[in-house]
Amino acid sequence: MYCEKNQNEINVGVDTGKTQLDIYIRPLDIFFTVSNDEDGVKKAITEIRKYKPARIVIEATGRLEHFFIMACSKANLPFVVANPAHIKKFAGAIGRLAKTDKLDAQLIAHFGEAIKPELSMLKPENMQLMSDLLSRRHQLITMQTMEKNRLQIMPKEITNSIKPMLTALNNQLVKIESKLSKLIEECEDYKAKNDIIQSMPGVGNIVAFNLLSDMPELGYLTNKQASALIGVAPINRESGIYEGKRMIRGGRHKIRTVMYMAMMSAMQCNPVFKATYQRLVAAGKPKKIAIIACVRKMIVILNSMVRDGVMWNPKMC
Repeated sequence: MYCEKNQNEINVGVDTGKTQLDIYIRPLDIFFTVSNDEDGVKKAITEIRKYKPARIVIEATGRLEHFFIMACSKANLPFVVANPAHIKKFAGAIGRLAKTDKLDAQLIAHFGEAIKPELSMLKPENMQLMSDLLSRRHQLITMQTMEKNRLQIMPKEITNSIKPMLTALNNQLVKIESKLSKLIEECEDYKAKNDIIQSMPGVGNIVAFNLLSDMPELGYLTNKQASALIGVAPINRESGIYEGKRMIRGGRHKIRTVMYMAMMSAMQCNPVFKATYQRLVAAGKPKKIAIIACVRKMIVILNSMVRDGVMWNPKMC
C-alpha cells in the first residue's frame, strides 16, 4: 500500500547552483537541467507543471534558490525549502555517498517522497516587501537624524518648522514597524524564527526583521559561513613572506551595521556578550575589534538556535 501510494505521487528534487538548476522528477525518472535565470526558471516551471507534483523540494542554500521559489509561488506549485542538514542526514541513512548534480537532484526528490516534509508557507513576495520596508525605515531614520541635528544648531525661530517634521517622521516609522510585525505574524515560518531570534537578550525587532528579510538562509549554514555572510569573519592577508593582519571584509553590510548597533545594548543586558567583550578588552584587543568579535559570536549562536529550533539559553555558549 505504501509503495502504491508513493508511485502515484510525483516528487521533484531541485539541486541549485549559481548558474544552473538540476531537476529530477520521481518516480518518472526524468532529469533535465536549465539555467538559473529568468528563461531557465520559466522553462523549468512549464515542464514541472505538466506532471502535477505533490511537492517540489529545493535546498535552502542561500539566495540562489529565491528566483525559482518565487516562480513556484506565482505558479501555485507546492514547494518545500528544505534544510540541507536534514537532506544530508537522509543521505547518510540510505547510504548515499556518491555526488553528482543528477544524483543530488535524485536524492532531494527521494527525500521528498520518503519524508514528506511540510510545504513551505513562506511567501517570497513578502520577503521582498519586508526588505523594501526596511530600506524605507533606514531612509526615515537618516532623515530623522538630520532633522534632530538641525534642531540642535538652528535658532529657536526655525525650530517650529523642524518639530512637525520630526513628528511626521516618527509616525511613519511607527507605521512601517507595524507593517513589518504584521508580515511576520501572517507567516508561521517567519513567526517561529522571529520568536527564536528575539529570545536572545539584546536582540529586538530591527535585528530580527533584518535577519528574516536579508538573511533567510540563517539556520541552514555552518557557523563559519554565517559569520562570513555578514562580513565578521577575519580574512587572512598573506602573500609570500608578507603576513598582514586578519581583517573582516565584504558580507552584507546592512545586517552587520544593524547587529553592531544592537551589540552596544546587548553588552549591557546580556551577560554572555558582556563577559566576552570585557575579556577581549582586558587581553589588549581594541574596543571596536572586541565588539566585532561579539557580533560574530551573536550570529553564530543565532544560526545554531534557528538551525536547532531552540530558544536562547546562556548555557549553550
